[in-house]
Amino acid sequence: MVFQTSFEEVGVLPPILPVILPRRPSSYNFRPVASLDGPGDASSKGSNGFSSKIFGSSSGNKPNMSFPSARKFAFGMTMGASTLFGNAGFAHAKGPGKKEPNNVRAPSKPGQKRILIAMSNTGGGHRASAEAIKQAFQEKYGDKYEIYIVDMWKEHTPAPWNSFPDSYSFLVKHSVLWRLSYESLQPSFLHRPYLWAFAKSSEKMLNKALDFYDPDLLVSVHPLMQHVHLHCLKERMLKGKQKAINFATVVTDFTTCHNTWFHEEITRCFVPTEFCADLARQNGLQDGQIILHGLPIRPVFSKPLPSQPALRSKLGMAPKTPAVLLVGGGEGMGALEQTVDDLALTCRHGIQVVVICGRNQALLDTLSAKNYPSGMKVHARGFVDNIHEYMAASDAIITKAGPGTIAEALISGLPILLNGNVPCQEEGNIPYVVDNHCGQFETNPEKIALIMQKWLLGEQKAELKEMAARAKALGKPQGVYQIVKDLADLCDNPDYEYGPAKYTLQAPGAAGAVPA
Repeated sequence: MVFQTSFEEVGVLPPILPVILPRRPSSYNFRPVASLDGPGDASSKGSNGFSSKIFGSSSGNKPNMSFPSARKFAFGMTMGASTLFGNAGFAHAKGPGKKEPNNVRAPSKPGQKRILIAMSNTGGGHRASAEAIKQAFQEKYGDKYEIYIVDMWKEHTPAPWNSFPDSYSFLVKHSVLWRLSYESLQPSFLHRPYLWAFAKSSEKMLNKALDFYDPDLLVSVHPLMQHVHLHCLKERMLKGKQKAINFATVVTDFTTCHNTWFHEEITRCFVPTEFCADLARQNGLQDGQIILHGLPIRPVFSKPLPSQPALRSKLGMAPKTPAVLLVGGGEGMGALEQTVDDLALTCRHGIQVVVICGRNQALLDTLSAKNYPSGMKVHARGFVDNIHEYMAASDAIITKAGPGTIAEALISGLPILLNGNVPCQEEGNIPYVVDNHCGQFETNPEKIALIMQKWLLGEQKAELKEMAARAKALGKPQGVYQIVKDLADLCDNPDYEYGPAKYTLQAPGAAGAVPA
């Protein structure tokens, strides 16, 4: 796969405070373009007629953007500052209970290696990636490795730092505040001192956690887990308090990534795309540290499934009616009900729609009780653990630009209609899908329904099949197994060229040290 650069601005949401906020010179100014067959095939407009230009399209579609009221803005600025300054002056009012480990070692079987996956529950994607890695380890190696998935930020840091994850949902709903927080920590001369202060103030609790889990490998699946843990490991190794272990980062953003994902002293950095690999190089990583395998998606997506009609019958769907999968994430967010209404008006009984409402019980109840005069069948579902079956049973998906759902849809060979995105980190995912001719981007429910009508019932049915084939070609179903294989090797063999293990060489007598 060859990536090109196009001189079109990635800014799906307009930049906020452009004079004050520094922008990364090369990673945000150009959109990533992937080509299956060579550089000549990734043009801004392909033979299928789908334009890759987000702004200035004939539909005039504009991304949604919410601005807080004055009262919310004052509160939000406190939350925004909490991201930058550790919730100072805010978290003391209500802080989560600390799960400080005892001075004992976590249980494991004799000879069993330990892998600690550090994450934080800011959005569902980080935990989902960690769970996918754990499942692949268990499938491939049985109980040879004990895998711990730990929210290190919330469970093993002191107040006020431990309340940072609670601010995430608020910030991403108010894009001005989120962009301010996100962009302000992009430059290394800002985020390194901030994270150093975080590491120093959390050192005692993090040391207790490392003593408790005693990992043979530390893996990060979160952008704020590199600098803090590497600082702690380095100090422990230089003092002879830590055996030599490797540190691996598994990047769970698809294209545009925050600079804190990358630290030159990690052992390995697993990236999903060439675009992310270029960002890693820009942040000082060497080619020997960077490995491209794709996103870690649950192993179940690599397994064979029954035919589409058989799956539809199993899931209570009409076996022969074209199907659209509408996904709103774990919280069932977005204009889902309006989108369903417009699909019913436009496509009528010609299609069926599966709506994944997640934890949005009110939406689930509303859609379940509705009868559509057009005769369109709506299958409303809550939180499901078999989304791979619903994807395989569908002909197209409508979803926001989350990296995990996009990667799952590509593996499933499912054309994608993106209807929104989280500002900043998901912006580059839109041109990745559109420029690879695997789908389109539209936020207006009425226009979304018209696109689905063309795809499933109209003149673009043949092009829908071409999009499905291109999506399938871009999917990486074996990526999680390749990541796990490399992680297992890192767990068994400390690397003294890259990563923190080299610091044991500077501490004679330290556990795990090797002679210089």
